[in-house]
Amino acid sequence: MDEIKTLIEKIRQEAEKETFPIDIPIYEAVEKNPTHPILYAGNLESKICFFGRDLGRDEVAQGQPLIGAAGTMVRKGFYQGVYDREATSSEDLQSICDRALLTNTVPYKPPGNKAYTIKVKERFRPFIEQLLVIYWQGTQIVTLGTEAFKWFTPYGTKEEVEAFWKQSDRYETQLKVTLEAMDFQGTKHERQVSLLPLPHPSPLNKRYYAKFPQMLQKRINEFEF
Repeated sequence: MDEIKTLIEKIRQEAEKETFPIDIPIYEAVEKNPTHPILYAGNLESKICFFGRDLGRDEVAQGQPLIGAAGTMVRKGFYQGVYDREATSSEDLQSICDRALLTNTVPYKPPGNKAYTIKVKERFRPFIEQLLVIYWQGTQIVTLGTEAFKWFTPYGTKEEVEAFWKQSDRYETQLKVTLEAMDFQGTKHERQVSLLPLPHPSPLNKRYYAKFPQMLQKRINEFEF
């Protein structure tokens, strides 16, 4: 765990090198340091990762990804799929952290509900790569929404990833990619993973919001625990 603490500290140092958009009032409202990254929640030895876009207000307050309205929908669905019963308490929702890793493209909250620019994502990409390749032990990543899926574009040929995304059955099939990461000593690491994309479970996503719980259950049935 000392090594993952080092990774988190390196992210904080990077965030303080040069300013970028952070929703500072949200952090100040809950007395949190805006440059302290909320990198992940969950079990680094789990087989499954849920990968979102970025943090929201609730995530900053709770200090972990995927704990707001959309994240709660994911947690409830995962709990139902794993334990075959409904989650009825905050402890139930928190318990899914024993079985999955939860993280995002950038470990900070952008102002408003706007996604981070490509420049910001690329700035923090090496740290997310380290998390997924060096520290996490799993091989199955559920991406939540377009921004989360397309973060993985560099790890396949561009034509392959773009073609997959254009498929009408993209939410029912999987794509294998090989992630790469460089550790702080300059050694390269690789991990092959399967991407299982889903739409983002936001009420604003009118096309898929009502269907999301059923789509998530189908994905859970594909998991290799």
